[in-house]
Amino acid sequence: MRKQTISQQIKTKARRSLKQKLTGQKKNYVVDTSAIINKFLPSLIRRGLNGKIIIPNAVMAELENLANKGREEGFIGLEQVTKLHKQRNIKIYFQGTRPTEMQIRYSKSGEIDALIRNIAKKNRAVLVTADLVQAKSAQAYGIQVIFLRAKSRIQKKKKFLFWRR
Repeated sequence: MRKQTISQQIKTKARRSLKQKLTGQKKNYVVDTSAIINKFLPSLIRRGLNGKIIIPNAVMAELENLANKGREEGFIGLEQVTKLHKQRNIKIYFQGTRPTEMQIRYSKSGEIDALIRNIAKKNRAVLVTADLVQAKSAQAYGIQVIFLRAKSRIQKKKKFLFWRR
């Protein structure tokens, strides 16, 4: 058996408290960029995600920016959002402001993630994410979280790197 690094051990321990199951009840869900670009929503809907899906405008800004730069993740994300409109038992809403120049500049410090968490808190929604730090931060703020562990390379690329100039 391989020895885990300290960082891997910490992440493994952090993931243990993020086991959230779908109940089939109608709820509000806020999805972040990582959940969208990793294509988790269709399978969640098949497994019982039911209710209102709220996509923060900050997430849409990220996807648009990635697509404008020719990055595959942006096009994947926009296609995933487009497909959501065809799902039954699901209503899609867009909320929040687009990120300001300051929020973009400090996105690596969590400014954009804070916008997403605020929308989840305001709507008493469950946050759907594949970003471990976002999941743990939301949990610390008392927000319910569905954490989905990404298996692809896409999630490993740090969110908001595309904002850099």
